[in-house]
Amino acid sequence: MGALLPWRPFRELERMMRRMDSPFRFLEEFPEITEDALVPAVESFVKDGNLVVRADVPGMEPKDIDVSILGNVLTVKGERRSEQEVKKEDYLRREVSYGSFERRMTLPDGAAADKVRASFKNGVLEITVPMAKETVAKKVPVEPEAEKKVEIAKK
Repeated sequence: MGALLPWRPFRELERMMRRMDSPFRFLEEFPEITEDALVPAVESFVKDGNLVVRADVPGMEPKDIDVSILGNVLTVKGERRSEQEVKKEDYLRREVSYGSFERRMTLPDGAAADKVRASFKNGVLEITVPMAKETVAKKVPVEPEAEKKVEIAKK
């Protein structure tokens, strides 16, 4: 489950080229802002029959985050606003991204969209989605294959 972003096959190459632009990039006022500058890291896993989705949103408040479900798509969106305490010319380095973000994840079949819960603690948004028992993944053991011995006939 990841962000829905336009496919750009050379995205990593573009990033590397920008980094190599100047060996003194850290002295520049602000690094270039890319379209995916603010995309919170997300992890998802199944625990006790529930799908749990966690998103890192440090520096944000619960009132700045919107969680919604339409059909089988879970949407998390929000905005991280810049505090204007420090003047632009006083920055030595600025790597924190500000602005709006939106992440969408497809929920598995059997997810109880009407029973979704969301909580927020220490900059981590946690969304719990109850799942039907038949949709919970089961562990499949991996069995080693016996090595085949090849006998070489002597002439």
